[in-house]
Amino acid sequence: MCIKKHVKIDYSEYIDRFPEAKVMVVGDIIVDKYIWGEVSRISPEAPVPVVKVEKETRMLGGAANVLNNMVSLGVKPYLCGVVGDDLNGRYLIDKIKKSGLITSGIIVDNNRPTTVKTRVVAHNQQVVRFDRETVDDIDRDSSDRMLEFAEELFPDLDAIIISDYGKGVISSCFMNKMRSLIKDSHIITAVDPKTGNFEHYRGVSIITPNHYEAGTYCGFDITDEQTLIRAGRNMLRKLECSSVLITQGKDGMSLFERDGKYTHIPTVAQKVFDVTGAGDTVISTFCLGLVSGLDFKLAAVLSNFAAGIVVGEVGTTCVSAESLKKIDSLKYV
Repeated sequence: MCIKKHVKIDYSEYIDRFPEAKVMVVGDIIVDKYIWGEVSRISPEAPVPVVKVEKETRMLGGAANVLNNMVSLGVKPYLCGVVGDDLNGRYLIDKIKKSGLITSGIIVDNNRPTTVKTRVVAHNQQVVRFDRETVDDIDRDSSDRMLEFAEELFPDLDAIIISDYGKGVISSCFMNKMRSLIKDSHIITAVDPKTGNFEHYRGVSIITPNHYEAGTYCGFDITDEQTLIRAGRNMLRKLECSSVLITQGKDGMSLFERDGKYTHIPTVAQKVFDVTGAGDTVISTFCLGLVSGLDFKLAAVLSNFAAGIVVGEVGTTCVSAESLKKIDSLKYV
């Protein structure tokens, strides 16, 4: 079923409730570093562009970008994850503190570096990306300290977002213990998954894979609506989730609910410059929509509008509550 019929609804009252949400973000904390420049020639040493560097910037990435999205939407979430005892780890903690948020859920591990993704961008195009990281599972002590932090917050939480970038924080053991804490609670559990870890997420409220990740998990390529529907329903059944939201880039997103409902939501993006961080925007807005009282479909529509804003910008960006409320078409779904 595709959304075609226009029904008037004003999302503003729901967006205004966002600041009341109590949310914890758990996952891989990353620094997104950008090297900006121009290309005017090809290297004589190899057939590669020579980038004349103009500036460098650093931004919150991974689970920290989910946090940043929520802050931009008016929420003061908690962040739980691991960084290294290095300059990038200190940058992250300092930046989060300056946002007025607590950092006691961020564990500093002396034996692993802070994950850094460095992108070289010239003329609004990404030229290359290189990563500095360790992807081994975090040690038992770090995992236990994260769980202790989460357990202390549980009585007051409305939702938990698991941001899995495959950097070692979200393990099977960690998720088993997390599920035992969440079991029989009112807490919404939303997961932005990583290929290869899907079995960790059994029984969560929401999972938001892109169509490549969904196809990889299901064992076949998603090439048309038939394979898309097959994948979504397959994931619902196998993972026993309440809903599956498969994002499809320029083709929008598709929502599958446990009661059998299927809704395709076409993209609203006018131009797509950079999809970096779009998944973080989707899961943040979707989750906040549910906490504020929207049903799965309306929350997904809202997250689609939010994603349409951020993909029109270059680099990791966030959507604000005010900019989201200014979109006239938000009154219609």
